[in-house]
Amino acid sequence: MNQPLANREVILEFFPVGQFIKVSAMDVKTLIEVSIQGPSSTPEAILKRNALKRLEYVLKKKDIID
Repeated sequence: MNQPLANREVILEFFPVGQFIKVSAMDVKTLIEVSIQGPSSTPEAILKRNALKRLEYVLKKKDIID
């Protein structure tokens, strides 16, 4: 399976906001940052996966990764 972010350093931050968790993912090389949010009952692994998928989408859209 192709993992475009496998060789990139990504910083993840989790912020509780009321009944939600805001997750920010930033690509260290480009300083591009994305955010997602989900219910606080959502498992951390799913929130992390969704944030990384969104970052991957943005980096692909900007032709930074394949």
